[in-house]
Amino acid sequence: MKNSKLFWLLGLVLVLGMFLAACGGGDEAEEEGTDTPTETETPAEGEGESEGTETAGEPDAEQVLNLVESADIPTMDSAIAEDAVAFNILNNVNEGLFRLNEENVAIPALAEGEPEISEDGLTYTFKLRDANWSDGTPITANDFVFSWQRALDPAVGSPYGPYMMAGTIAGATEVSEGADPSTLGVVAEDDKTLVVTLERPTPYFMSLMAFGTFYPQNEEFVTAQGADYAQTSENLLYNGPFVLSNWDITQGGGWTMEKNPEYWDAETVTLETINVSVVKETATAINSYDTGDIDRAGLSAEYALQRGEDPDVVKELEPTLFYLKFNQERNGEETPLANVNIRKALSMAFNKQDLVDVVLANGSLPANYLVPTEFAFTENGEDFREVNGDLTEFNAEQAKEFWATGLEEIGETEVTLELLGGDSELAGKMDAYLKDQMETNLEGLTVNLKAVPFAVRLELDESQDYDIQNSGWGPDFQDPMTFIDLFVTGSSHNLMSYSNEEFDSLVEQAKGELATDLEGRWQAMADAERILIEEDAAIAPIYQRGLMSLQKPYVKNIISHPFGGDYSYKWAYISGKE
Repeated sequence: MKNSKLFWLLGLVLVLGMFLAACGGGDEAEEEGTDTPTETETPAEGEGESEGTETAGEPDAEQVLNLVESADIPTMDSAIAEDAVAFNILNNVNEGLFRLNEENVAIPALAEGEPEISEDGLTYTFKLRDANWSDGTPITANDFVFSWQRALDPAVGSPYGPYMMAGTIAGATEVSEGADPSTLGVVAEDDKTLVVTLERPTPYFMSLMAFGTFYPQNEEFVTAQGADYAQTSENLLYNGPFVLSNWDITQGGGWTMEKNPEYWDAETVTLETINVSVVKETATAINSYDTGDIDRAGLSAEYALQRGEDPDVVKELEPTLFYLKFNQERNGEETPLANVNIRKALSMAFNKQDLVDVVLANGSLPANYLVPTEFAFTENGEDFREVNGDLTEFNAEQAKEFWATGLEEIGETEVTLELLGGDSELAGKMDAYLKDQMETNLEGLTVNLKAVPFAVRLELDESQDYDIQNSGWGPDFQDPMTFIDLFVTGSSHNLMSYSNEEFDSLVEQAKGELATDLEGRWQAMADAERILIEEDAAIAPIYQRGLMSLQKPYVKNIISHPFGGDYSYKWAYISGKE
């Protein structure tokens, strides 16, 4: 597994130091955020990389890596990006103040070192290293000020700017609502000094500095490009390990990444060229892998079963969680799902172990929780999952009891519900399995499947025009809060009419008064998770995603990340290729 524990411990040291001295699209491509940071449609079929990636040997061949992606890049504007593909590429051709390293520790990148933090934990002063854009222009503190203000500009319409900054950076909420951008708590004192003022202490702030939305942009270049900015690889500037070429947003089909000679740490980068083709069918990708045309291919369930013992297989457990959303109000009227016993019955009525073993078959884990395992750790190295353990497990008999009680309470003997899901082959198989399980275990229940493209599902989610929805979430930063606060009253992701005052209060405490009390904050988040899943059954966790991929043994040191860009090629190289 990724060494996320080190990342959490580093964050802990930063927080303690602060107070002593003073945290995806269509099948794959429709994911956002993904890890993206955002809601996902269906299980991604083989993205990412595992800790088992070979790192032995020295570079001894042509340093060219050939890959496939499941979808075209929808945008290369870091202010607009919200999907897995865009964040993956941005992570390799750009860089922020910090970057996740080979152990997934957030370390200084464009920042020259750790920031100076005020005694109250609200002011961070960053010094920038000497670094250039790909055209040789020096990177300055104003590049960050401009970029962050732009990501909050209502006219730009950034999906992540307000989400990531509001309530964290001083003035962000007001700027996102139209206030003067200069009131944002981000100031360039000089070309090399960036001062950031927070709304309140934020324990995971350093991990945010590695996220794509916080990358800098060159104001003069962006302004000169106008509407053409980020439309082709020529209409962009880069400051990361690679530069993009052969890409046009209107054409698609693939792109190339080439080593960036202007990168401040170019001597660490070994790969010279990365060729990426867009291949949407798993069978086509595997055929290309077998013929040697590409160096890596993801395995969906069918192929995972067939090739699971292949010596080229690498496996990974991702911090991405899939769950059923129960919509309590549709078209202005309560649904049967407004009844807590109906929700509890549904959440216990399907066998998660059989689902991951037979339907997914990719190393996924049955999930009886919201915050993934092996994702966030206490100062003592305790996994967050050890606090709450399993919350809601498969239990057909108990589900029947809740079901009977719920039916009696709503005065019905039969209930028909719609299950909204994706239109991919794998999504169809999973939803059919859930339908069969729930109908078999809950007498009088009829589940109608509704399979739609990802964009349509987002529209139906936004209008709350569904009963049950198969959804998922990948973290935006490495902290349990990236999952838990999705469901506070009024959240843009809580589109199911769920509201619990105690839950909201616990989340607010963890963000506010308990921000400097690490143990108290941890417990508040654990209590909130228990209310959400065990007491209210507002959602029904299904599984934590596992991935299986084929990767040529001569490909070394591709690094997988728990959030933001799925992987980094900065440290990758080719060794032992015949």
